[in-house]
Amino acid sequence: MSHFSCQNGALCAENLPLAAIADQFGTPTYVYSKAAISENYLSYALACRQNGRTAETALVCYSVKSNSNLAVLHLLSQLGSGFDIVSGGELLRVLAAGGDPRKIIFSGVGKTRDEMRLALSHGIACFNVESVSELHRLSSVASDMGVKASVSLRVNPNVDAKTHPYISTGLKENKFGVAFEDALSIYRTAAALPGLTVTGIDCHIGSQLLDDAPLLEALDKLIELIDVLAAEGIIIHHLDIGGGLGIDYESEAPVAVSDYLARLFAKIDAWRVAKHQGAPIKVLFEPGRSIVGNAGVLLTRIEYLKPGSEKNFAIVDAAMNDLMRPAMYQAWHGVQAVAPRAGTPTVWDVVGPVCESGDWLARARALCVEEGDLLAIMSAGAYGMTMSSNYNTRGRAAEVMVDGDTSHLIRQRETPEQLFALEKIIP
Repeated sequence: MSHFSCQNGALCAENLPLAAIADQFGTPTYVYSKAAISENYLSYALACRQNGRTAETALVCYSVKSNSNLAVLHLLSQLGSGFDIVSGGELLRVLAAGGDPRKIIFSGVGKTRDEMRLALSHGIACFNVESVSELHRLSSVASDMGVKASVSLRVNPNVDAKTHPYISTGLKENKFGVAFEDALSIYRTAAALPGLTVTGIDCHIGSQLLDDAPLLEALDKLIELIDVLAAEGIIIHHLDIGGGLGIDYESEAPVAVSDYLARLFAKIDAWRVAKHQGAPIKVLFEPGRSIVGNAGVLLTRIEYLKPGSEKNFAIVDAAMNDLMRPAMYQAWHGVQAVAPRAGTPTVWDVVGPVCESGDWLARARALCVEEGDLLAIMSAGAYGMTMSSNYNTRGRAAEVMVDGDTSHLIRQRETPEQLFALEKIIP
């Protein structure tokens, strides 16, 4: 269900009018629904249980890059989530939010020695390694520390996720992972290195997948490789299928989490029975967008209406520095008036004040609005705040989490003074 709906003629987050949030905290502001985040995470956890998995045989590792606010991470940690990180900074965020380091997996193609040492010192669950050079570096760092690093290889299965090219990660031309045909020899290298313990296999083919067929195709290739590795005495203890399930931005119909997991576990169980494997292999997931994407909106106010001969512009106080996805991906986000007006709508491009022609949030939207009205940019909970910047010396937006009829400020709005506080003028 949506936790953003009109009640008594006003758009609300759960039971709280968005207009009240704007009055209290100003705009632009990201607003998240605690109930939506919880329900979306639990859809994965419940599907695991319904398919006979326990905490020991299935782990949902929330993708921190999608929304890394401490309050979001703390909520998910309380619900039992693990975490998929891609930097040392994200590791420190998870720890600050109370996350269990034993439930953290470290992905990413460019891990530094310092990041490796930080992760090893906290005893994270596993490194998802993406190159031979990274294997050797990690082994060296772990050996110097007198520990063993648990590793899985991110295998690139060359499966087309059929999504936007910027968020497709499983093809040969992508920078991620190791080629499927090279994986066996690289696993042999990993098994021989002194600072490493091979524990798993990893795959992530892309984001905003509406159909689970590419994911299940990738699973088939991982299963094939696990059997080949077992024949060489390299035993894989966990299988990380990645994330990637999409959400409804513009009347899409993404596959239901429960349906996808039922098909995935059925395929895994049939394979284990056929191979006479008694114990189920542990399965990891890395969802991000499907947990937080539709759990948040960007609340913004119309500063000016600028009709023109070719286009009409609704100039708002949010901009591409607040929500980069439209400028970067030509992404579609729904736009709703917080207090809908009666009358004949006009077609507007919703744009921001940043000095770039690419600064737009939505194009050709039929809206009945006036200057000063509030708009909600929908489905903005994922890759909104985490991709924001300070371009044009604009402070990043405030963040608020709604719980029922109560709002909580979970990140203050940045001030200009904070933006240049770390800078110095030379003598």
